[in-house]
Amino acid sequence: MFAIVGIVVVLGSIISGYLLEHGNLSVLFQPAEVVIIFGAAIGSFLISSPGPVAKLVAGNIGKVFSGGGTTKAHYLEILALLSLIFSKIRKEGLISIESDIENPVASPMFSKFKSVVSNRHAVDFICDNLKVMITTNLSPHELDGIMEIDMDAQHSEEILPSQSINKIGDALPGLGIVAAVLGVVITMGKIDQPPAVLGHSIGAALVGTFLGVLMCYGFVGPMATNLEHKAREKEIYAMVIRTALVAFVGGAAPQMAVESGRRAIPGKARPSFAELEVALRKKP
Repeated sequence: MFAIVGIVVVLGSIISGYLLEHGNLSVLFQPAEVVIIFGAAIGSFLISSPGPVAKLVAGNIGKVFSGGGTTKAHYLEILALLSLIFSKIRKEGLISIESDIENPVASPMFSKFKSVVSNRHAVDFICDNLKVMITTNLSPHELDGIMEIDMDAQHSEEILPSQSINKIGDALPGLGIVAAVLGVVITMGKIDQPPAVLGHSIGAALVGTFLGVLMCYGFVGPMATNLEHKAREKEIYAMVIRTALVAFVGGAAPQMAVESGRRAIPGKARPSFAELEVALRKKP
């Protein structure tokens, strides 16, 4: 939603300012410049991106326009689930959760937390590490090291779309200059034409530079930053799980392990101690 509002604000500000100076909008409509700039940008992206990377970027573009993000309610749900898991382990032993982590979608415990179950990476992260706890006798330090490797690998993939789109944005001003130069070349072929014709042709050429710079700093660059923030949110979400698991394996009581996870949540998304306590009392 905010991305759409931002696009409207950028276009509205530029068009309004241009019209205030009595600019002619028809001059800005240059299909040839658009074909040159965006065609070259897409081509350079395909040259620089292996197939899996290109598919990953294509699959993540839509996330720029998706609303929400990780909210306080999402964090309360994951903390409540972890509390249930830890309490069950403490009362019945590690083996008691084996059926839950083998098929979390069908698990009565997991299925009560819709936002967690819908997050495949989070469910896999929880279940894989609980399986490690069941099958091996790792120290908290060793488990933390395994989870760090896992998080680094996941974050490297999550940040790829942002990095790739950002590189496209960086190339757009240069491609705008290419379009402008081609426009000047065409203009030179009209050197014997009246000043009005030459002026229109030069103006059309400069539109290429305008479009390249505008798309870079007004749209493509901010889209890359948006995806970067979303990747960072996922990393923080995983860090909350990691912190709670390490604390529990280190011998902390379920409530203290969950409290450790709460401390890993930054900013306004972090629920207060009282809010977490209320959520845990209401847990199914």
